[in-house]
Amino acid sequence: MQIISVENITKRFGNITAVDGITFGVEENSIFGFLGPNGAGKTTTISILCTLLDPTSGKAFLNGHDCSTESDAVRKSIGIVFQDSSLDKDLTARENLTFHARLYRVARAERKQRVEAALEFAGLQDRADDLIKKFSGGMKRRLEVARGLIHRPKVLFLDEPTLGLDPQSRAGLWEFITELPKKHEITIFMTTHYMEEAEVCDQIAIIDKGKIIASGTPQSLKKLVGGDVIYLRTSDNTKAADTLQKLFGLEAAEKDGEIFISTPRGDSCIPSIIREIGDTVLSVRMQRPTLNDVFLKLTGKAIREEIQTAGNDVKETVRSYRRRHDRG
Repeated sequence: MQIISVENITKRFGNITAVDGITFGVEENSIFGFLGPNGAGKTTTISILCTLLDPTSGKAFLNGHDCSTESDAVRKSIGIVFQDSSLDKDLTARENLTFHARLYRVARAERKQRVEAALEFAGLQDRADDLIKKFSGGMKRRLEVARGLIHRPKVLFLDEPTLGLDPQSRAGLWEFITELPKKHEITIFMTTHYMEEAEVCDQIAIIDKGKIIASGTPQSLKKLVGGDVIYLRTSDNTKAADTLQKLFGLEAAEKDGEIFISTPRGDSCIPSIIREIGDTVLSVRMQRPTLNDVFLKLTGKAIREEIQTAGNDVKETVRSYRRRHDRG
């Protein structure tokens, strides 16, 4: 069952088309990755789903509610963890959670229990009454995710959730996040510029210049790049390349002293290559296609290029969301 359905959405700002007739769906209780270079239309699409913008044409539904005409119902169905921390550093962890629960009108009778459950879920019971300014980056992120769940949304939006964290904190947070769909029956809608993190997604959509240019599982997307790449360093690269062409029909190219070939199944091809030219092989390595290869092939950009200017967009989204939510 789809928890999010986007049907031919277009959004124009004057003469600029930010989103151009996109259609996609997100399955309930899954992890969905929304990837694209800066200016591709990610922020605009997410803003429509979060009721911050109305589309010029098309429809978007979240948890069965129209994002344009049922904004209150949609907002009750979502939680958001922004790229930049939105915790109040001069409040304690418990106070931040309590304030959020009141903001979302969690009933007084349930409020304390939900706050304590959120602290336990984030592993911060022993730091509940410490000021946020004393927390590490990883602790803040865990608290923000737990805070985003306190009103029991159906969809949690995560915008670059591990940006700025050290590798250990990133790994710990992802272990925390990947348990959410099963434990809380919640759908994760995420953006990230760490392509290895996108591997945890059940489905991915790549947007560029306002259009969805590819979608599917991580495995199916990687097939768009081609096969595995085998790199060989030999005592005679020219002769080795000729042999590979004659015996296997594999066209080899050379770069930085290595010859390399592309083949659908590198692991099964390597033994045959070694058997035929093993006496000349000095080294061999294989590289499988990555999501970063997919992203680069489809958009012509490395996703990390977009991070330099993404921060301002996120800050404005935070301000807009707070203004509109306060009015609602």
